[in-house]
Amino acid sequence: METLFFAIVSLVAIISAILVITCKNPINSALSLIMTFFCLATYYVMLDAPFMAAVQVMVYAGAIMVLIVFTIMLLNIRVNATQKHSHRILLGSIIGFFTLINTIVLLVKSQAAKPVGPFTGDMIRNIGHSELIGREMFTTFLLPFEITSILLLVAIVGSVILAKKNI
Repeated sequence: METLFFAIVSLVAIISAILVITCKNPINSALSLIMTFFCLATYYVMLDAPFMAAVQVMVYAGAIMVLIVFTIMLLNIRVNATQKHSHRILLGSIIGFFTLINTIVLLVKSQAAKPVGPFTGDMIRNIGHSELIGREMFTTFLLPFEITSILLLVAIVGSVILAKKNI
């Protein structure tokens, strides 16, 4: 049953990822990307990582995609659907084919990495994903977390300044 569900989610993820790059309308492309993010969140749930699935939905499918759609609407991109670019399609197909072959070779020849670190599977199940991630983020990785928040604040202020016509 899990294999069938994985196959269905994978098919939806592949189709939505293809739609991201083939849609002429940027808004439709962004909506397909949101669907791809939801499929990735489903993979996290299947891997028993509910915190990562929730972060995937809130951060990427929520906040980041709102910013992308806002930028698309702010730029007011016009789509000219009459132009054909067959050489770009051919080049993209060749690059995609070689990337697929490279991925298949790496998957066949690689081995799964063994888990390392102080946390065992039983400890994670007993304490919980969210508590362990929060404890590490606000103790060991507090400085990078705060630097990231400052960088995001600067990016937001910069985008507002760039979006204003008269400062």
